Amino acid sequence: VQLQASGGGLVQTGGSLRLSCVASGLIFSNYHVGWFRQAPGKEREFVAATTTTGDSTHVVESVKGRFSISRDNPKNTVYLQMNSLKPEDTAVYFCAARRSWYPSTSDDEYMYWGQGTLVTVSS
Repeated sequence: VQLQASGGGLVQTGGSLRLSCVASGLIFSNYHVGWFRQAPGKEREFVAATTTTGDSTHVVESVKGRFSISRDNPKNTVYLQMNSLKPEDTAVYFCAARRSWYPSTSDDEYMYWGQGTLVTVSS
């Protein structure tokens, strides 16, 4: 199983990025997918998650109204659209997959992880 995260980069405050997470080696539509991030010197934190079908999504309060998560199951891909970026959004962003009855905000409940993609927001 592989999850490949991409789309990170350097952006100015107020800018936008779209992260992608492409999965292989699993029946993608059976898995909930979450995005997490880890800033320098901080613990990894939950950002957003989507159910297997994408019908239900959840984002953490600190990014609500700015970030959105979506998925394209035929393409085995989940996206994290990030708008109005702030310097405090600077982090390595990871995608993760979980097979269960529901998605989770807890990173230790996810089975498969991507390698991370760095997002840097300059002030």
